[in-house]
Amino acid sequence: MDVVEYIPSVVTTDVTTEVKTDDDLAMDRIASRFAVLDEMSAACINGDIRAMIVTGPPGVGKSYGVEQQLAKENLFTTISGKRERFNIVKGAMSGIGLFATLYKYSDSRNVLVFDDCDIWEDQDALNILKGALDSGKRRRISWNKDSRLLRAEDVPHQFDFNGSIIFITNLDFSDAKKSKKIKAHLDALQSRCHYLDLTIDTERDKMLRIKQVHRDAEGGLFCDYYFENNEADQILDFMLQNNKRLREVSLRMALKIADLVKISELNWRTLAEATCMHRQGVKL
Repeated sequence: MDVVEYIPSVVTTDVTTEVKTDDDLAMDRIASRFAVLDEMSAACINGDIRAMIVTGPPGVGKSYGVEQQLAKENLFTTISGKRERFNIVKGAMSGIGLFATLYKYSDSRNVLVFDDCDIWEDQDALNILKGALDSGKRRRISWNKDSRLLRAEDVPHQFDFNGSIIFITNLDFSDAKKSKKIKAHLDALQSRCHYLDLTIDTERDKMLRIKQVHRDAEGGLFCDYYFENNEADQILDFMLQNNKRLREVSLRMALKIADLVKISELNWRTLAEATCMHRQGVKL
């Protein structure tokens, strides 16, 4: 009998494993935080949560995600011809101004966004916010001082606030330099809100946020500029090489430099050094 040697078959599988760099992992982390921002913003708009504080450095796109979620909802409101349910408040606001604004948007379907609004040092405003965001079923707030503003705008001195609030701020709520009185107010507000720190703490994080937006955005960060000669990569390289001299490392700065590229493809670096960077030798 012939002996047939058994030769085991070898199955080969072509498996390509993507090895991510430290920068890739960091950009994924940052992207996941902004995905949380989108989801939490939608929850606030739908009334599923009462309030959220979003904190992070300027120019990283904190406002953009919230505004995109509001725009989706506003589209349906505009089509139906109804009064807009949302309002974005920027700039300074007094306690009495805050009280009147809360009244106008006190319905359960209303959302107020305070975007870098300077209310954190006003104790009247902070006390009103604590009442408006109280954890109880009834959130009644009062203004027990005489006010011509309230009379003129037909605002009652007491009402129930049932809306939702989103705070977008550069403020670090853990800053120990704050006065004890203000710090106590901020701690009380933080306990009443969902608190989202976007975890962009260093210049490297800011640069990676810019790269992450460019990586993930449809058409890239500079899609509206219609660059054709690798200008996008040149801008990012320029920012990386000069990040310590740039007046700020931010998405806004990237777009400012892109504007300069459109002005002069040959001379944009000189323009950027003159307008976007600190002078050499200046102590930062």
